[in-house]
Amino acid sequence: MSDWQYDWYVLGAIALLLLCSLLTRSGYFMFGDLLPLTERMRRALRFAPVAALAAIIIPELLPWAYGDTPRLDIKALASLVAAVWVIVAGMVAFWLIRAVMP
Repeated sequence: MSDWQYDWYVLGAIALLLLCSLLTRSGYFMFGDLLPLTERMRRALRFAPVAALAAIIIPELLPWAYGDTPRLDIKALASLVAAVWVIVAGMVAFWLIRAVMP
């Protein structure tokens, strides 16, 4: 494959991915009134951001290979300490603000 064919192939793939992304992301805004979601589907979609975040973070914190068990390393322990610290600091700030403000 020559350079110019490869360039057009890459640009075509990017254009198709852009079109697919645009249609799937804006499709509900364009056709949402015509195809309303059920209440069960709306409840299920509330968990989509949490599921996506977990899908990004968990493999980074618990790396493993096929046939191997997940192992804890320094990143997993550091994230655990950070999460506990954020919760504790948030609660202390909440209690202090609540004590100061009537």
